Amino acid sequence: MESYALLAERVCAAPARLGKTRLVAVDGPSGAGKSWFTARLADALAAGPGCPRPVVIHTDDLLDGWADQLTFWPRLEEWVLAPVRAGRAGEYRRYSWVRRSFLPRPVPVPVSPVLLLEGVSAARAAAAPELSLAVFVTAPAQLRLTRAVARDGPGILPELRRWHAGERAHFATDGTRDRADLVVDGAPVLPHDRTRYYLRRGGSVRPAYDAGHDNIDHVRV
Repeated sequence: MESYALLAERVCAAPARLGKTRLVAVDGPSGAGKSWFTARLADALAAGPGCPRPVVIHTDDLLDGWADQLTFWPRLEEWVLAPVRAGRAGEYRRYSWVRRSFLPRPVPVPVSPVLLLEGVSAARAAAAPELSLAVFVTAPAQLRLTRAVARDGPGILPELRRWHAGERAHFATDGTRDRADLVVDGAPVLPHDRTRYYLRRGGSVRPAYDAGHDNIDHVRV
């Protein structure tokens, strides 16, 4: 069991690899608890003395529908990563899962010491050289499915099952979990204060430095 406050300190002390920004990727399968973990880490960063409140981006805000599960990355690169890498503010247009189109008003991405990128494939191998921290949040498959249906309704089941198959194939090929700095239990059974602590399941290659954010226009996957 580790505290979000301690993790926030480690993030702030980590080297910046995306220009002058520390890029933190929170990856893992849908329904594992990535959004919860990201929100708690953002709160801890904002409360700490080392860094201001980070910018948070959810990758499913950038997807052009269900079929864009993994192919959205060039959009993220153009709208967000490239400007931030160059020390400039970026912006992106948020996708509406109800209207099935991108909303016209851009969302600004100010230059910040820390950028939290949450979503399936956020910690993909192509991003690894620029990540200050890679987190993988996990939970049992049936629980993840139950969470998603409870949140978004049974009507998403056909698309969600295809999504699950796609993410399984991606994670197996990409080796995301094995490469992650921190593996988090998104379905902990040990009693703890979930707003202050998370349960760690493992770490990996680099020293580590439960597992939301929904409205009518968004399907959090």
